Amino acid sequence: RWLRQHECVEKLNMHAILSASVGQEQLLIELLVTYAKIPVLIGELISVEIWKYKIFPVLCRLKDFKPRSTFPIYVVLRHEASIINLLETVFFYKEICESAEDSILDLIDYCHRKLTLLAAHSANGQTVTPAVLLPPQELQKQAETMEFEISLKALSVLRFITDQVESLPLSALTRMLNTHNLPCLLVELVEHCPWSCREAGKLKKFENGMWHVVPPEDQVKMTKLDGQVWLALLNLLLSPECQRKYHFDGFNKSQLLKLRAFLTDVLIDQLPNLVEMQRFLSHLAVTEPAPPKKDLVLEQVPVIWDHILKKNAGKWEAIAKHQVKHVFSPTEEELKLQACRWAQTYSLDMMEALAPDKPRCRVCGVEAAKRCSRCRNEWYCTR
Repeated sequence: RWLRQHECVEKLNMHAILSASVGQEQLLIELLVTYAKIPVLIGELISVEIWKYKIFPVLCRLKDFKPRSTFPIYVVLRHEASIINLLETVFFYKEICESAEDSILDLIDYCHRKLTLLAAHSANGQTVTPAVLLPPQELQKQAETMEFEISLKALSVLRFITDQVESLPLSALTRMLNTHNLPCLLVELVEHCPWSCREAGKLKKFENGMWHVVPPEDQVKMTKLDGQVWLALLNLLLSPECQRKYHFDGFNKSQLLKLRAFLTDVLIDQLPNLVEMQRFLSHLAVTEPAPPKKDLVLEQVPVIWDHILKKNAGKWEAIAKHQVKHVFSPTEEELKLQACRWAQTYSLDMMEALAPDKPRCRVCGVEAAKRCSRCRNEWYCTR
């Protein structure tokens, strides 16, 4: 049953990407809002995150667990990446953000945890991978690589949430600004830039799922990830409601003023909105903002994370052993069946069925039924 659900998420993810690429994602957005699926996806996202922190380490420690294939475990690790990728694609829309309702608090907490991991990654640097990896080590390395990419997706989701600060619940704003102090965390990311590193004297940046060597002429060029951080900061610091609620104490003020060193003319030319940020920081440097008004409010708190932890407290090892016996030790026939289902999910025919537009003839532009047997990319209406 869970595998069927994962296949549905994968297909939704592929459909969202294909629809967004041609600007026809509105139908998917309406369906997700109408059937209230965003809170469901957020709940599933946090469930698999907890599985990864509580169950996965136990599986890797079990000495008597020698699975015929580690693929079923990889599928669970992959599930989190699929959901956050789907949310990144659709959270651009205001109605999606609003349809999250109270679960937006859980998503904000999730994004905060991932950004904290990113900041820690930049502090520790990249780890060296052994030449030969045994199955548990290989899975752990895959999980570590995936965690980095998931954290970058969470950064984009958080930026889309900050785009809607005017329509967010009051508790969501309080949680971002005061509980988690996201502006200072974002300053940390600007300062250390975990998606950029130097290797053998060359600057490398992580973009589109890969590390690329950056040529000298492009080293001052802003990446999409840089832009997400700056846009999130603009939303959180320049909104009147955020300025009223945020506590500009000595520490927060000193952290925010670090941004002035990064606001160069080259950067502002690429993102002109940063002129407003530059003015705000100049004003902040010479004034003492008024402390936030301490309104008496009943604050909502996220419930999904705490509910799962309390419900399963003290049971993690028993759950891991149960999953080893009933989920992660499939027979050869079951493995073959799973492999066939995955091959169907990722087949070209399935992706084309999910695409919003039918393929068209390369020559005349009408709907095409025949594909080139050599390149498998071009379509034709006749031979």
